[in-house]
Amino acid sequence: MSDTTGGGEAGAESTEAGSTEAESTEAEANGIAARYEEADGERLLTFSADGAEATIAQNAEGYAMLKVRSGPTGDELERYYGFDMALDHAAELLGVTVGDLPVPDAAADMGM
Repeated sequence: MSDTTGGGEAGAESTEAGSTEAESTEAEANGIAARYEEADGERLLTFSADGAEATIAQNAEGYAMLKVRSGPTGDELERYYGFDMALDHAAELLGVTVGDLPVPDAAADMGM
């Protein structure tokens, strides 16, 4: 997996212990765009390439299995305990290798 972030990177701020730390919520590498967001009680990591999408979803508390979907609102295709297995499935859906997937900082801790 690639940690390369691209221009136009968005950030999320954390004010834990009075400090401000930005985590990237978007990344782009190898023609693949990645977007991390929290919506409707879920953490969503969506990859887009050549008009195709794959989303890895986890509950907002971050302790449940990861669900791989065909997009943010798509049907669930499979569940995984490990982030690496979910990334592998997402890469397969996009027709790329796992090493090509950029992962924004904010999503790096997904999985059990």
